[in-house]
Amino acid sequence: MKKVLFTLIVFISIQVSSQIITATIAYQGYDESQAYFGEGEYQLFLDNIDGVLDKPIIIIDGFDPGDERDISMLYNGLNFNGENLADILRDEGYDFIALNAPLYTADGKDIDGGADYIQRNAMVLVAFIDFINNEKVGSEELVIIGPSMGGLIARYGLSYMEQNSMDHETRLYISFDSPHLGANIPVSFQYLINYFAKEQDNAQAQAVVENVLNSPAAKEMLIDHYSGHLLAGSDFEQDPTLLLPVGAPNFRDAFQTELDNLGFPQNVRNVTMINGSGNGTMIGTPGMSMIDTSLDLGNNLTADISLHFAPAAGETINITGFTTYFAGIPVAIFNAFEESFAFTDGLDSAPGGKGDIASGLADINDPLIQAFIEALEQEKYSFIPTMSALAISNENNWYEVPIIGDSPFVNTYIPSDNEDHVTLTQQNANFALAEIRQEPLTTLDFELVNYMLMENPVSEQIRIKLNPSLVFNNTLISIYNTSGQQILTKKIKKPLGIITINHYLKPGIYLLNVVDDHYNYNMKIIVK
Repeated sequence: MKKVLFTLIVFISIQVSSQIITATIAYQGYDESQAYFGEGEYQLFLDNIDGVLDKPIIIIDGFDPGDERDISMLYNGLNFNGENLADILRDEGYDFIALNAPLYTADGKDIDGGADYIQRNAMVLVAFIDFINNEKVGSEELVIIGPSMGGLIARYGLSYMEQNSMDHETRLYISFDSPHLGANIPVSFQYLINYFAKEQDNAQAQAVVENVLNSPAAKEMLIDHYSGHLLAGSDFEQDPTLLLPVGAPNFRDAFQTELDNLGFPQNVRNVTMINGSGNGTMIGTPGMSMIDTSLDLGNNLTADISLHFAPAAGETINITGFTTYFAGIPVAIFNAFEESFAFTDGLDSAPGGKGDIASGLADINDPLIQAFIEALEQEKYSFIPTMSALAISNENNWYEVPIIGDSPFVNTYIPSDNEDHVTLTQQNANFALAEIRQEPLTTLDFELVNYMLMENPVSEQIRIKLNPSLVFNNTLISIYNTSGQQILTKKIKKPLGIITINHYLKPGIYLLNVVDDHYNYNMKIIVK
């Protein structure tokens, strides 16, 4: 009883104000001379049933330089269709806990937690998991949701705990459009903003470069980083021999190797919902123009500016061009080129959760950058490639339709169209709710996939009931074994009512993949 009363007193107080958690394990970054203990900021939102911390769900904030996204914004980021995922769960007795990475000082070093090393933030999560498990009432295991970079923090922290014999008491890990194989910002834009910062001495561009592009987290995650292409001795000129995509030196490869070696947690159900297309739908086209215009800068100054997406496979193009003129006479010229690997088109137009160039510069009021934003022809790009969000590491072509059996996740939600990064929709919210509630496959919300298995386990026939309120044009059904091999496929034109598939599958567990004009969904089936 004392434990219950203590928990109630402590957590009712922090439901209205945030608290700080400090890691018990220090981390030393690749460019640091010593290790530092990370910090996190958390707030608990108790359930609306009994007000007792007994069914904890933790959501971890993602990449957020300058801590511009506070806890309330993290909570409200779960809004969809007039509802909120956390509100729904709290009404069902779940307790919701938001973990944010703040600005703080550790042993004299100023640290921007939202853009800091993923590993140090993971050590904060490790301490926080221990704290919550010690304070909760009962034996309910945790659910951890990791949007974007938060998914990497969760994966790293849970795997680290398992490999160091630390009990995380976690049953479910939901990765939400997280860059398991890296993230992307068009390197053409990186070159340009760095040129503004270094050669044009633009203070606001300098802030973007130092606080965003050159942050530890960005250098760990970005598959292609401008710093890997620089000419020796220059902080903005491109080395003409370094045109293929490459990450930040001493950061990107080191981090990905470390993450790959850790793998995924083994004592947790790992699932993912992503925002990238699962059917190969592209975002624009390789080499397309993002901007190609002339800007009037006043005082007889003008500028010609052009940016392009990374080119098609095996091609090399000019992706960044910037020339300033005084009274029509060129006074400064900058160009950068990009080559794509022979086996894949450039990343910028690949299927994936979409980023937005303009949104990253929204708070900048510099006239040059504002004019640049207003002249953009193509703002959206592939930020979290589909293959990365699914962690399919055996495919080096970013444009291939993913083979779901190659993903380490046991369940996935994948839309057919590319959506904005970490966009919550009715469909993926229902997916998350079904996983958290541990609903059996036969009771998944009909709105989730527009299909429902009529029996599971199945016998000689697989019968799928269609949502009667919708019209289906083309539906492709595929079945994979647990090794990822496709063993059955059937394309049906304009199906009605119930789809019946006769099969000769051996008893066991299989993955059923259904793709139509609007959705791409996967579910496990059991053949008895």
